[in-house]
Amino acid sequence: MEKSAIQNSKKSLSAWFWVPSLYFAEGIPYIVVMTISVIMYKRMGISNADIALYTSWLYLPWVIKPLWSPLVELFRTKRFWIVTMQLIIGAALASVALSIPVPKYFQLTLAFFWLLAFSSATHDIAADGFYMLGLNQHQQAWFVGIRNTFYRFAMLTGQGLLVILAGYIESHSGLPSVELNVTAVQETMIRQFIPPDSLKIQPQEGELRLVCHPATLEIPIVPRQSQAVNRIIKLAQRWNTGQIHSSAIEEPQPSDSISPSVEQKVTSFEKFRIAIQKFFGQTKKPLASGQLAGNIGVIYFHLSKQPASDKKIVVNFGRKSGDKSFNLIEGIRAEFDANTWNRPLMAVIQLDSKLKYTSSASFVATAGNIPLSWILTFFFMAGLFIIFAGYHRLILPYPSADVPRVSQNVQSFFKEFVNTFLLFFKKEKIGFTLAFLLLFRLGESQLVKLASPFLLDSQETGGLGLTTGQVGFAYGTFGLAMLTLGGLVGGFLVAKDGLKKWIWWMALAINVPDAVYIYLAHVQPDNFLIINICVGIEQIGYGFGFTAYTLYMIYASEGNYRTAHYAIATGFMALGMMIPGMISGGIQELIGYQNFFIWVLINTIPGIILIKFLPIDPEFGKKKE
Repeated sequence: MEKSAIQNSKKSLSAWFWVPSLYFAEGIPYIVVMTISVIMYKRMGISNADIALYTSWLYLPWVIKPLWSPLVELFRTKRFWIVTMQLIIGAALASVALSIPVPKYFQLTLAFFWLLAFSSATHDIAADGFYMLGLNQHQQAWFVGIRNTFYRFAMLTGQGLLVILAGYIESHSGLPSVELNVTAVQETMIRQFIPPDSLKIQPQEGELRLVCHPATLEIPIVPRQSQAVNRIIKLAQRWNTGQIHSSAIEEPQPSDSISPSVEQKVTSFEKFRIAIQKFFGQTKKPLASGQLAGNIGVIYFHLSKQPASDKKIVVNFGRKSGDKSFNLIEGIRAEFDANTWNRPLMAVIQLDSKLKYTSSASFVATAGNIPLSWILTFFFMAGLFIIFAGYHRLILPYPSADVPRVSQNVQSFFKEFVNTFLLFFKKEKIGFTLAFLLLFRLGESQLVKLASPFLLDSQETGGLGLTTGQVGFAYGTFGLAMLTLGGLVGGFLVAKDGLKKWIWWMALAINVPDAVYIYLAHVQPDNFLIINICVGIEQIGYGFGFTAYTLYMIYASEGNYRTAHYAIATGFMALGMMIPGMISGGIQELIGYQNFFIWVLINTIPGIILIKFLPIDPEFGKKKE
């Protein structure tokens, strides 16, 4: 009797008590797997191509979750699955934190991200089913804006507040940063190159710190033969990667290039790569022998003394502000330990060959404790999910429809299991529905993988050169406010006029603002306010437009087995995110950020066109009298 009274009291609770927290909890592990992992791996030195490939594979649990969604439908309650998965998610987050300091951290953290992804996908099945069981159709339309807003709020908390936390820990740990002023001066003499192994590096007194030679750098505005410039750059590349231990400048070896007479098998992907590169062009063309190039200057970084045997110091170097005619060609990142503390990083800065006047730029070398920052951040998230599990165990209502549907025998179970899929694929115009689910986010699926690396990458490599904390701030402040506004307006308009009336406008809103990244890539503004405004424009469009996508998945799942059918719909959504995301890093490295964001905008077109062919009830989403 007492338990029944508790259940009845929870039924009467407003959805405001559980919809926001449930979808915030649903969004956090997804953004951890899809975006926070990207930022963490980027800060720890993994390449864009590897990041995009391996983290895109983590979409797989969301792609195949329809295979086990009937289990969530048939066994136990959605409420049980929600609380249990939140506890497992907390354990997976703690396991990632414990794996970061070990030597094979990349493989181990990926393994626990897989556990996190499967737990999160199962949590999504249960939470989405609970949403449809606990609310009527009009309430679903009304709260879809709230639901999407808090889901996206979770994503921006991951991209914003949690990344700010990691950035704060990073900037307040490790070694102090070193700022360097580089000046282009009017001189006619080319200064002598100092080989790296000619530096006599001795241990220094005091705290461990980062040291640079020289303390300031002046580069004469004198054009140089490209062959001489290329030899020094090649030396720096080979020195920094440990391929040589002598600073003798060597001529390029014949083995450095592939003979054109060697026949190679051209794969389908290679044909695609060649076609993309032919259409967009190469990002940089090497200078021919005999051409004049901009002059270069060299900076060396090393530690002041030997660190502890188990300590690794990661140094990131890049332009902070000033004239963009100064380009860091080599020496963006280095790792120092007890064996390499006195083997200097060789950073090469080159002037634009068109520069004719005195100018300057500021560069900065940072050496924060990157692993520690992410260890503490993941432990914080693990604790957060223990709190979520306890809160939802107490506060979630008990909808009368949330009951297990266990079959009496194995044969009837499998019959019901298969029937859930057959009913979904028999829906009206299912081919257009599946195409829409796969292609509507074709552009975004690639943008989301490279947006954070673009903001973090140095300006010399085509990025904006922001710090970890600045990236978090950009997504967690103005971007968050704009996303919230877009989601609320989208939910309100659909609840008032129905989905059919607004879906075209929402499709344009989610896709067209991606063009701000084209602007950012071409201009590379130093003004942080401008960057925040651009991020905010993209986020308000996303908040408004994603409402249509979510509601259409709900609409396509109407009927029996709504939980399983919604899981199938989101599985196709995940597949549409996974495959393009896997190749996005390779495409970006091939054509550069400027052309990549144009490519993203082109990819938004198919999803918009498909709306014309979707079956949508004009009354869906409207309040029924």
